Amino acid sequence: MYLSRMPNERLVTLPNVLSLSRIALAVVFVLAGGTAVRVVVLAVASASDWLDGWLARRAGTASRWGALLDPITDRVFALTAVSVFLYEGALGTAEYFVLLSRDIMTAIGFLVARVVTWLRTVEFKARFIGKVVTALQLATLFVILLAPRWTQLMVAVVGVASVAAVADYTLALWRARAR
Repeated sequence: MYLSRMPNERLVTLPNVLSLSRIALAVVFVLAGGTAVRVVVLAVASASDWLDGWLARRAGTASRWGALLDPITDRVFALTAVSVFLYEGALGTAEYFVLLSRDIMTAIGFLVARVVTWLRTVEFKARFIGKVVTALQLATLFVILLAPRWTQLMVAVVGVASVAAVADYTLALWRARAR
């Protein structure tokens, strides 16, 4: 998906503003020192992630801009929060990379698909298992804050779901390429 294909679409819509709010929420997450504030910020970010897509579909304002902004702002928020927890010692380095493994692999896959000529025409769309991984990542962030003893289990669940998501995205890419 290239930005040059989107000139006639409105960038400023309520769903897009909700998506972009996650960048500001990521900053607040970094600056917030207490668990209670971070839980609230995480809850607001989670709600905005659900609400932006719901509103876009309901109001008929779904757009390529929104399809681009939503996953980017999701990743910015997740990367920021997980990085804060790594810095503060709530996560180890291996846990950090497991939590972000799907994001790292899909970013690499996206870049490869843009470099490989015969994959450039394939449109990237959100997949159900990818949404499950995002929900599990957010749940893990809540666990780190509220029930840290369950962190390792949640990280393992995210890791398994991430492997499934990467496999699913890869198969979808190959099927799309074959058409």
